[in-house]
Amino acid sequence: MHWRNPRHILLGAAFCAAIPLVVHARQDAEVFKSGAELVVLHVNVFDKRSDAVPELPQSAFTIFEDGKAQEIEFFSAGDVPVTVGLIVDNSTSMLTEREMVLSGATAFAESSHPEDEMFALIFNEHVRHGLPSSIDFTKNRLQLRGSLQRFTPGGKTAFYDAVIAGLDHLEKAGYQKRVLVVLSDGGDNASQHSEKEMLERVSSSSALVYTVLDPNVVVPGESKPAVLRRLAKLSGGVAYFPKTSRALIAAFQEVAENIRRGYSIGYLPSSAEHRHDQQHRVRVTVRVPGRGDLTVRVRNGYAEPAPGTR
Repeated sequence: MHWRNPRHILLGAAFCAAIPLVVHARQDAEVFKSGAELVVLHVNVFDKRSDAVPELPQSAFTIFEDGKAQEIEFFSAGDVPVTVGLIVDNSTSMLTEREMVLSGATAFAESSHPEDEMFALIFNEHVRHGLPSSIDFTKNRLQLRGSLQRFTPGGKTAFYDAVIAGLDHLEKAGYQKRVLVVLSDGGDNASQHSEKEMLERVSSSSALVYTVLDPNVVVPGESKPAVLRRLAKLSGGVAYFPKTSRALIAAFQEVAENIRRGYSIGYLPSSAEHRHDQQHRVRVTVRVPGRGDLTVRVRNGYAEPAPGTR
């Protein structure tokens, strides 16, 4: 972690207390809410093979807000722990997939930061916590695996409700960076909430959402891969559509590795015309000599409440 000048001592409390995040995403026009003057962007850089690129220097990055270059005040390229929720479809379509789910979740956990705090939501027409009610999060991989086996598969699918419940649970997180990893086919026939309500909830959250479609449960006319793609894109995550069971496990490993290879970059908006009650467009570029194959993914806008309304 690198602080560029002494005034950051005054900003530290605001930075830690709020969650002003722009997270890993393609540069679309989504909005998040910033709760402090210091705007912190969670950025990922990918090469042409879609592999996350770690260990780039601060000098490789340039931030623009509303078309104006900003001075980077805070930069971190370290591997820091995050809070992760596994949202797992447990409906009838998953009856034969329990071992595959466990293998994928195990691969994810083993590739994650050892201090990550995790939880699991298991859903059919009901959304239930895998961990005991007295435990919000765990760092114990065996306990996480056990939480995925707690309920027998069967029933309908409340996909939208499960994603919203996962985002609600992330509000209890101890870490600033928060992630959902969703295993489902995107279909829904039991939720109380609508797809629109789910997407609105995601767009107002700082959480990063990755989605994974199990290739063995795709049902024509019922599975909705477009919903999984939209959900990931809106949040700033990535949607995975593996073709085989082995590729599904590899997708879980890749999600965990990409989470660990991101950058946190902060700046204080410098424009005299900066207003707290409007959307601000953000763009991040990366330039590395001899590397023309790099792509930045970062949500490209935020809106913060006016002073006194936080």
